[in-house]
Amino acid sequence: MIGDLKSRRAVITFGVGLWSLSTALGGLVRNFSQLFVCRALVGVGEAGYGPAAQAIIADYYKGPRRASAIGVYALGVAVGGVLGVWLGGVLDRQFGWRATFFIMGAPGLVLAGLASQLREPAKRPPAGIRATVQGWIARGTRNAVRLGAPLIWLSAAGAVIAGLLALFEGVPSEVDVAVFGAFVSLGIVWTVFRLVPIAVRRTTEATEVAATAIEEFLQAAATVLRTPTLVWLFLGGAMVTFGMNGLIAWSPSFMARVHGLSVAEFGARFGVWGLAGGVLGVLTGGRLGDRLMVRWSGGRVLAAGAGFVLGGPICAALLQVDDLRWFGPLLFATLFVYTWYNGPIAATILDVVRPAVRSSVLGAYVLFSHLAGDALAPPLVGYVSDQLAVPLGSEAAALKTAMLLLPSVGVVGGLVILIALRTVARDMQAVRG
Repeated sequence: MIGDLKSRRAVITFGVGLWSLSTALGGLVRNFSQLFVCRALVGVGEAGYGPAAQAIIADYYKGPRRASAIGVYALGVAVGGVLGVWLGGVLDRQFGWRATFFIMGAPGLVLAGLASQLREPAKRPPAGIRATVQGWIARGTRNAVRLGAPLIWLSAAGAVIAGLLALFEGVPSEVDVAVFGAFVSLGIVWTVFRLVPIAVRRTTEATEVAATAIEEFLQAAATVLRTPTLVWLFLGGAMVTFGMNGLIAWSPSFMARVHGLSVAEFGARFGVWGLAGGVLGVLTGGRLGDRLMVRWSGGRVLAAGAGFVLGGPICAALLQVDDLRWFGPLLFATLFVYTWYNGPIAATILDVVRPAVRSSVLGAYVLFSHLAGDALAPPLVGYVSDQLAVPLGSEAAALKTAMLLLPSVGVVGGLVILIALRTVARDMQAVRG
């Protein structure tokens, strides 16, 4: 919302600086709480940066070049993800984990300075920060508390019940987490349903960005709820995020338990396969979506959803193969098709919303896809693996089986994204109109 209200360049600069500084501070921590805070601040910086960065790219690249441009931006994710696993393992082995945090955080501080020099396309004169904050306090606080009451109270109730369950030794820790997560999810659903009538009453889109944060949120919420394409992309995006980021989260344990490889060994043997697959996949997905888009409004939707539908069986084979001679090619193929969606899905979201709320809607997508997607994947896979360990007689076999949940959900997510083929042309025309 700050990116839409004031300056996307400022949000980008702050995000890069925050996550880089927080990464470096990780090398100074002395206990778990300090490490938790540092890593949480990394997440804050990354989450704020992404929507603002993609929105500013959309301002520069319009029409048939947008998905390709965002695909080039997404190369940072693909390249950084693979290199981070490999380089992090090498640095840890050579210098220790504290020095590794320092080394990995320092370059970002330089990039934050460069980001501050970005030229932002001209936009409407923004409301003053002071006026925005005063308006939010005056008109927004009571409404926000009233509308968010179900989430607040159900979260509190879930915390109390989870805390009580933790007192019983026979109750697994996963049950505490599941109970709290169920209460929070119910609170989110209830809050959204309370927002629907407000969104429906806003029968026309504002021609300018709202002057207050609460109005900005309501405008973005109204845009999502009134745009069927966004509904399908949000739901499908959460599922593919579940599959993709769950795979990333469990990959170190998977390689260690199933194939006996450390992070550094895995990067040395298969890093090139993963890097090549990710880079080519991101570029192919963006290019494919834009080429199809020239002749068909559903081109980017098809590129975004098809990758996970096609990649599901390949990923399942990757998780089940025992011969490491096949592991590299399967890793390449999995990351190649799984990264198609990076450029096209963001470009499609930007195609069906007005420029004034692009950062806010992308921020809502990031929030929803992570809360309903990869926030659930790691604990769920771990719980299923624990339950299967005794029947299967092996932790490795249990983890291999449990991780099949990830490509399965990814396939369903890809199919849900493809439902947007029925609505995207109409929603794009509404924005043009």
